[in-house]
Amino acid sequence: MLLVVGILQLIYTQEQLMQWVNIRNTPAGDLLFPYITYLGDGGFFVLICLIALVYNRRIGGMALASFALSSLASLFLKTIVFPNSPRPLLYFEHSTYQYHIIKGLEIYSYNSFPSGHTTTAFALFSLFAFLDERKSRSLFFLLLAFLTGYSRVYLFQHFVEDAYVGSLVGTISSAIVYVALHSWALKKTPADDN
Repeated sequence: MLLVVGILQLIYTQEQLMQWVNIRNTPAGDLLFPYITYLGDGGFFVLICLIALVYNRRIGGMALASFALSSLASLFLKTIVFPNSPRPLLYFEHSTYQYHIIKGLEIYSYNSFPSGHTTTAFALFSLFAFLDERKSRSLFFLLLAFLTGYSRVYLFQHFVEDAYVGSLVGTISSAIVYVALHSWALKKTPADDN
């Protein structure tokens, strides 16, 4: 999936990709995507981390580490490397193309690159995919991450490149945490035997 979207980045302009997503709006999408996008909210990730801490403090610790690493990387890119990058609404404000925008939805103008929601969703769900022993569920986790990233473009909050880089940052962050902490998270302690 990352490879395919990466290739699309090379073939098409951001304007073409935005129009491709935007023209595929539906009443169901307008209803569902404003809620699906919350799967990438930092508060949702923290809630999942707290729940994980209750059931398995080591897995919860890994989740918190993934959240911290991915959030700091995203924040660094947004505020230091690419400060005030325009979001689609501002970028296309003089466009003659009629973009579909959901009525009543608050749409931001700046700090577009990368998408923080997409970063968070890919960090959370890729970590779940790495940790889950039943690999068939990995596709479900990746679908949730993909839908969250797609929602950010559908809602006109981000460009495809914002969501794409967010997916890379989130996935790489969780891969680093998984490699660094996986053996520690699965190690049994004497307290586990009681």
